[in-house]
Amino acid sequence: MAITGLFLISFLIVHLLGNLQLLDLSVEGQEKFNAYAKFMTSFPLIKIISYVLYISILFHAIDGIVLVMQNRKARPERYKSWKPNTNSIWASRNMGLLGTIILAFIIMHMGQFWYQMHWGDIGVDSEGNKNLAAVVIKTYQDGSAGLIFVLLYVISMAAIAFHLWHGFASAFQTFGLNHKRYTPVIKKVGYGISVIIPLAYAIIPVYILMAKN
Repeated sequence: MAITGLFLISFLIVHLLGNLQLLDLSVEGQEKFNAYAKFMTSFPLIKIISYVLYISILFHAIDGIVLVMQNRKARPERYKSWKPNTNSIWASRNMGLLGTIILAFIIMHMGQFWYQMHWGDIGVDSEGNKNLAAVVIKTYQDGSAGLIFVLLYVISMAAIAFHLWHGFASAFQTFGLNHKRYTPVIKKVGYGISVIIPLAYAIIPVYILMAKN
């Protein structure tokens, strides 16, 4: 869980840097994004890393489900007196729920864009690259459906934020990296990542939706 979790965080950062190009909705900006999308789906090394990514997502999800089931099996009955807020945060107690929301989002997201990029008939831009930017813009500007997809995206980013809030520091704790000097720094870095990355992602569809008006 810790290894795949940290790998997925690194992917979130790299993927975000590419997606931020969508904040430029000019023709030139869309073409740059389409060129980036082509590179990410055709460069041999990136393709190999993408397979590692798919495996990591599946392993992280399955392992998370197993851990939740094991925890429930270990304590089938609830405590008669339980005050969770005294020794744990909400995110740590609901990692299974947050993970389920994130997995549902990944499936939806890949169906909307990843599948379309690989096998969809989405047309090409003036540079001859598949016009994925047009698909993204249409998705988030398509009337009521676009608004719903934007809301689902923002909710999913909130789930990722809470997931990272607990998960980042927990990954280092799993490796036994506990130290009175370094642990507070790790936690602060994790809190920063859990806020900045999901917020930056959420800004993209909101901006595209607002640009329609």
